[in-house]
Amino acid sequence: MRTIVKGKNYDVFEPDREYAERKLARLERYLDDRSDAIVELSVEQHRSSSDSHIVEVTLVIDGKTLRGSAAAETHRAGIDEVLDKIERRAIDFREKPRAVRARASERPAGSETVTAEIGQGRVVKFKRFGIEPMFEEDAVARMEELGHAFFVFVNAENERVAILYRRDDGDYGLIEPAIGGAYTSRAGAPGNDPARR
Repeated sequence: MRTIVKGKNYDVFEPDREYAERKLARLERYLDDRSDAIVELSVEQHRSSSDSHIVEVTLVIDGKTLRGSAAAETHRAGIDEVLDKIERRAIDFREKPRAVRARASERPAGSETVTAEIGQGRVVKFKRFGIEPMFEEDAVARMEELGHAFFVFVNAENERVAILYRRDDGDYGLIEPAIGGAYTSRAGAPGNDPARR
């Protein structure tokens, strides 16, 4: 794995560079020689110094990009925080193809059994959060920053709730709920139909 440590409008101190390289070395067991790790350090002015040091890590694995970021009191603390996030995502990325193949081989024949498995699940966690209007590109960046597989936001273009999700092929999908349960493609959505304007 090749590790690049650089500053964004910031001169990186050598001890911080060495710390980042040493910490990212633990990812080498999940990655190969073709993988790149880019660590970008910056400092932003905030009311609180506890989140003024920004660390952004980008991993390129088999042509796919994984990103994570953290804000902390020092760059070293930010490196520790973002490394935990990005390591989990790297493990998921490496293990997912194997897990998908294993589940496919174990899947029982017939829809009744599959339905029974699904029916055993229950809602065990509830979460409320504020959502704000943003463009799709910003939603993708925020989802990647959080390390989530999906992200709920209000689309700034049409002021509708949308759900962004990561597809198995590494691209993204966007779900735009329609009241009344009508299923439409994006081109045929009510807001995009010239006849309805």
